[in-house]
Amino acid sequence: MFPTPTRRRAAAAALTAALLVPLAACGKADEKPAAGSTPGSASASAEPKAANLTVLAASSLTDVFKTAGAAYEKTHPGTKTTFSFAGSQELAAQVKQGAPADALVTADTKTMDGLKAETGEPTVIAKNRLVIATGKGNPFKVDELKDLADTKLKVVLAAPEVPVGRYSKQILDAQKIEVKPVSQEPNVRAVLSKVELGEADAGLVYKTDSAKSGDKVVTVDIPDEQNAVASYPAATLKQSKNAEAAAAFVAWLGTPEAQKILQDAGFQKV
Repeated sequence: MFPTPTRRRAAAAALTAALLVPLAACGKADEKPAAGSTPGSASASAEPKAANLTVLAASSLTDVFKTAGAAYEKTHPGTKTTFSFAGSQELAAQVKQGAPADALVTADTKTMDGLKAETGEPTVIAKNRLVIATGKGNPFKVDELKDLADTKLKVVLAAPEVPVGRYSKQILDAQKIEVKPVSQEPNVRAVLSKVELGEADAGLVYKTDSAKSGDKVVTVDIPDEQNAVASYPAATLKQSKNAEAAAAFVAWLGTPEAQKILQDAGFQKV
């Protein structure tokens, strides 16, 4: 005897229900990773892909960024950071010329502001102040800014288009101190080198750079009310081929780990 139509419909419904049960189970299993609870899911993996990052950075960050880069690579396996250090104005020129790089850190906001078309939104990651660096033993007994006006002194400054040179002019003009430098250098490291080598008797540099010279120079502090604060903004470059990795590195510079490295090197808290 053949099944009645009613029985055939009931059998078909039962078969359909049986087939849908495992499919529903699969759907539920697929939903779990979307909640971020399963390692390797798209939502759980906020870490960008490993990349070779090139970071253009101000000369005064030379030492501390080498330490920071090593720390970053340790906690981000597979990512390599390569730094190119120069005066901020030189870095700006490189960016405008399309140099292959992923992020930029300058020693002033003015330079960074002039690159809005080439960068992402900048964020200040460190601050610094100026000091007077004098020759070993401070033979000319330089004690304050006005001593730099002594014509017997060979004073070296950074060029006015360089952030530290602009800060130097700012504080000297504010105190109405006229200084005739024997040379104007392209970055702060060049100023410091002249003093270290005895080619200059004194120069204005960042506090962090002078501290790295040890006993090669004598550091003379400048009172806060006569000083200038240098701000260091960091930003990704729109031309970067590693956008996510670059953004992750710039964001990391603001973390407690990176901030401790910067402050241990003498940079001021943001």
